[in-house]
Amino acid sequence: MEIRQTVEIRVRGTVQGVGFRPTVWRLACDEGLVGEVLNDGFGVLIRTTGNSGAISQFLTRLHSEAPPLSQIEDVETQVLTLLDFEDFRIAESVRGENCTRVTPDAAICAACWAEVLDPQERRYGYPFANCTHCGPRFSIVKEVPYDRINTTMADFPMCASCTSEYLQPADRRFHAQPIACPTCGPSIWLERMDTSATSAHPRATAPLDSAIELLESGAVVAIRGLGGFHLACDATNPEAVQRLRRRKHRYGKPFALMASDLDTIRRYCNLTSAEADLLRSPEAPIVLLSADGLEKLPEGIAPGLNTVGFMLPYTPLHLLITRQIDRPLVMTSGNISDE
Repeated sequence: MEIRQTVEIRVRGTVQGVGFRPTVWRLACDEGLVGEVLNDGFGVLIRTTGNSGAISQFLTRLHSEAPPLSQIEDVETQVLTLLDFEDFRIAESVRGENCTRVTPDAAICAACWAEVLDPQERRYGYPFANCTHCGPRFSIVKEVPYDRINTTMADFPMCASCTSEYLQPADRRFHAQPIACPTCGPSIWLERMDTSATSAHPRATAPLDSAIELLESGAVVAIRGLGGFHLACDATNPEAVQRLRRRKHRYGKPFALMASDLDTIRRYCNLTSAEADLLRSPEAPIVLLSADGLEKLPEGIAPGLNTVGFMLPYTPLHLLITRQIDRPLVMTSGNISDE
């Protein structure tokens, strides 16, 4: 016989900044439970009331349907005195001792990838699109609990449209703390080290267009990524590659490359299915590949080696740049070598 009870559930691990609370809300509503979920310094805290069978099923699904970026390390449950809740809600976070972790930044997901390339979407061409499945996390958080007010995005009040998405449980941006759009979010700009170069690119009217023209002309461009800068240049231009080596004081070590998609990489490397899966994973790693494709890269990319390190765009900004350049780009750390 099922009994109606109230249970407190403590979830520890990487459970903030990954869409965990919205997932809890969805699962609880599916199982007919009422209660609340919140972030605090220890992770995620859930208090819920319902039939014992529904709570048991909820706990099972919490493990099997956890958000892809989360890592549950421990779940503790205890029965409380029966509490009455009107519905299930996401409650305000509780400050306190910090004993939890915020997930690392995550590469752009498939949904955001498609969105920024779709002229019908309001975030078309927006370099800072993100959702609960991707985007900045660790690089923007100032303290936990992981809420917008505790991140660098606190300086960008949400517009009405973003607020609606943020509050809509069915939306993939439900409680996505870095949510932004062209109306209310950050914007990009371009700073030139050589101001005389401005007249050399009269067609460029926007920072993104200017950066692309500079890269196509053989220039070295510093591109802000998640947590730091990349120095970029056209990987098929031997002079640009050597210019970057001189400026970075990196004369022998190989450079990492970024390409817009797998098809571009396949022009230079014969990919296995396992390598393709690695390249597309949320971690967006640099994958070491055999340089055995039909097209060849300059010797200066990986001197003396028959392998090359490739990665796919991991932010909308990188995606928007590489999509307009039909060749790989060098993407190396903005630090001088050995720093």
